[in-house]
Amino acid sequence: MTGTYRTHLVGVDGGALHVGEWGAELPVDAPTALLVHGVTASHRSWTWLAGQLPGVRLIAPDLRGRGRSNSVRGPAGMAAHADDLARVLEAFGVDRTVVVGHSMGAFVTAVLGHRHPDRVARQVFLDGGFPLDVPEGLDADQVIATVLGPTAERLAMTFASTEDYLAFWRRHPAFASDWDAALEDYFRYDLVGEAGALRPSTTYATTAEDTIDLHRGNALVDALAALRLPTLLVTAGRGLLDEAPGLYAPERTAALLAGRDGVRHEHLAELNHYTLVMSVPGAVAIAGRIERELAAVPA
Repeated sequence: MTGTYRTHLVGVDGGALHVGEWGAELPVDAPTALLVHGVTASHRSWTWLAGQLPGVRLIAPDLRGRGRSNSVRGPAGMAAHADDLARVLEAFGVDRTVVVGHSMGAFVTAVLGHRHPDRVARQVFLDGGFPLDVPEGLDADQVIATVLGPTAERLAMTFASTEDYLAFWRRHPAFASDWDAALEDYFRYDLVGEAGALRPSTTYATTAEDTIDLHRGNALVDALAALRLPTLLVTAGRGLLDEAPGLYAPERTAALLAGRDGVRHEHLAELNHYTLVMSVPGAVAIAGRIERELAAVPA
């Protein structure tokens, strides 16, 4: 890990977000990026990236309902998350910056750029941000099962010990070639509850609420309709179970981006949805792209 890592509490409606900061020792005018994690993740999913960006201050909250922010009360949804992120930037004294979102975090990033355009200079969507190929007419549970599969199933599970939870993830095909100590730390952080009945910090109800809003609400639709910010979309070649194609098949991606001249697209064929950020090869690939986005922001 590069730089000083600290955690902070930032007040939002209904409680306080737990926020991680890497590069806390850097001067206030150092390059800064806001990082937004995925639907069942936490700010610790950016640990690998933090190791590849010396000299960059990284601010990454646990979104409401996740990680150590899972006690924040009140509704979730894309607009609520976006407004929370604006509070985080204000608390850290960041006027305008590059925002990077992974998976659901990319959708939240799009809504942040729409609701608070003065806060976002450029945005990076990592395997998210544009509508997924989900059949029409599904209810929330079916959408969650279609998009997240076993990732959602674990939210209803309990685990006798931390080792049992780590064993559950070691069997996951996404990490078959990329298991490391940072992953173990990440999954340990994810657990809450008492010994013998440990569970993931993200609840199924929170995931369902965000999923319903994402696929039936207006926040994302409005944000994409008004998209004007410089945007980089990076897609992974493989999906949540390391299957091909990934969440964004090439032909679908081309259709989604037709007529969007302000969106640049890059495809990383060898990475999957998770290892795009939660692996050293993914972090190396993404770090260089973030550095280029930061360099393009006027001083």
